Amino acid sequence: MALIEVTNLKKSFGNQEVLKSISFSVDKKEVIAMIGPSGSGKSTLLRSLIHLEEIDNGSICIDGDFLVKDGQYANQADIRKITGKMGMVFQHFNLFPHLTVKENLILAPKLRKSESMEEIEKRCMDLLRKVGLSDKANAYPSNLSGGQKQRVAIARSLMLNPQILLFDEPTSALDPELTGEVLKVMKDLAEEHMTMIVVTHEMGFAREVANRVIFMDGGEIIESNEPEQFFQHPQHERTKAFLHKNWK
Repeated sequence: MALIEVTNLKKSFGNQEVLKSISFSVDKKEVIAMIGPSGSGKSTLLRSLIHLEEIDNGSICIDGDFLVKDGQYANQADIRKITGKMGMVFQHFNLFPHLTVKENLILAPKLRKSESMEEIEKRCMDLLRKVGLSDKANAYPSNLSGGQKQRVAIARSLMLNPQILLFDEPTSALDPELTGEVLKVMKDLAEEHMTMIVVTHEMGFAREVANRVIFMDGGEIIESNEPEQFFQHPQHERTKAFLHKNWK
């Protein structure tokens, strides 16, 4: 069974229809790269999966539980339980500036109160080592580069042991030389079989790391295929035009 199942998702902002009957599924351990022009609905779709946007109609099923079914949302307790299976990494890091790196990481698990502080702090340091920032535990975000902030944000998203990680343009706010360090962490996660959906403009990452590429335009999924086929033999004219402009 698919870990994520999306069926006929619809969302409008006023008169503008931003998601038009979107349907797709994601299997466990699969890495999906979602690409497309700005305004095509990619970020709105991602935010809908973790209930940062409410959809107008359709269904979202996560690991067998419906977040929303035919436009009707689950109760608040179930929504919290379902969205707790996911972590999200944003374009602009969203770190708390008044907290140290370590404090940013331990905040959510501390509030959850499901394990001891000793366990939380150990996992915090393990994750900072994983992203190559164990020496920055007591630094504040203002003292970090953009690439370091994004790696902290990835470590923070892993603190609650999510089954799924969602990335919304995680490198688009970074200078090109800082992009590589973030993509390396994401590549490592893919190799560890973390289920991921990555909204990205990094075509190299999409081709090398993703199991499947989804191309969106105008609120619709235009094309979906495994990377080699997608990049070498695009089927749709809109896909061909996008790749001609954005990928060499």
